[in-house]
Amino acid sequence: MTVTDDQAAHDTATRLLRSSEQLSFDPAKQVDWETPLDKDHHGTSPEWSTLYGTSYWDEMTDAQRKELTRHEAASVASTGIWFEMILQQMVLRDFYAKDPTDPEFQWALTEIADECRHSIMFARGATKLGAPAYIPRRTAVELGRIFKTVASGEAAYASILVAEEVLDVMQRDWMRDERVAPFVRTINDIHVVEESRHMKFAREETKERMKGSGWLRRQINAVSVAGAAYFIVTSMWNDKIYANAGLDEQRALREKKDNEHHKALLRSSCAGLMEFLASCGLLTKPALWFYKRANLI
Repeated sequence: MTVTDDQAAHDTATRLLRSSEQLSFDPAKQVDWETPLDKDHHGTSPEWSTLYGTSYWDEMTDAQRKELTRHEAASVASTGIWFEMILQQMVLRDFYAKDPTDPEFQWALTEIADECRHSIMFARGATKLGAPAYIPRRTAVELGRIFKTVASGEAAYASILVAEEVLDVMQRDWMRDERVAPFVRTINDIHVVEESRHMKFAREETKERMKGSGWLRRQINAVSVAGAAYFIVTSMWNDKIYANAGLDEQRALREKKDNEHHKALLRSSCAGLMEFLASCGLLTKPALWFYKRANLI
């Protein structure tokens, strides 16, 4: 980076550190963990359910719908934990042995600390929702293991941004929805506020690291980011949520696959993200294949 770029990065990190000092949360104290789960509430906004708008949804009782959305919320949270662990390792590796007096270094550690709290918060939230651990399928786990080891620069930060942006749009809806369990709304509120800083940092890092990159580098990174996006998004709703919610798993999976309402929600949630990736040269034709498969575009 040039001197001007260095100063801009320094200023951004300083602002984010100040924001973190002024507006951060302690989920252990600010989420109501003690009040028993009220099963009259949903886990997500019903419209975000993978079965909303299907004939199966129309046949389900209100209690079944609420049970399903609670398992869906737990599954999304579990996927969030999985990717936050990948994120933390990529950021730690990126800032290994760098200047600890630099605000960027200190912000990186602040972000990692935030992610640790978020992962614990999501884990406790899933437990309170009465759901099991929804670990992504083995293929995604092993590819994630490779990705966190080799991804660097813009590939790492753009992937971080993809995961956070998709979750951010969903959670903004859920945190305002009084049909959603109050403690889940609090979790979403905390995550949205603190992740807004992380997304700002990821956007800036992606733009800076893409400056001067050649055609081949852009092509490789575009596919790497798109592949990561595909596995993150397709892992959010674990196949086992339906059986665990007392539904016919095979029928639910068929109807989920053909649910145009849910696909449209995903696409609309990613409009701004796709515009940003295009502006960085990361929305190539090969990358588009992955985004279309994940219903993100």
